[in-house]
Amino acid sequence: MAIAEVTVIPIGTGSTSLSPYVADLQRILKEQKGIKYTLTSMSTIIEGPLDEVFAAIRAIHEAPFQSDAQRVSTSIKIDDRRDKESSSEQKLRSVLEKLQ
Repeated sequence: MAIAEVTVIPIGTGSTSLSPYVADLQRILKEQKGIKYTLTSMSTIIEGPLDEVFAAIRAIHEAPFQSDAQRVSTSIKIDDRRDKESSSEQKLRSVLEKLQ
């Protein structure tokens, strides 16, 4: 399973507020099949099979253009571990165990 951290930044929107765009992206992710996602204060974490993760990223990258953004900058960081099952929860749990 792949874990991706994605930040989508609409540019040329006429406003410094991005929360309406972020809300739209979350609604789009809710419709995507085969993924799990978590909104954070600075990005969104998307988990699932790599093909589905890429499909979700493409969908949220395209969305701001439909809301009149003139330019979109999308940053993607992917952790694709194939030697054992992995998830955001598992990664956090591993660190917390080491802190005890």
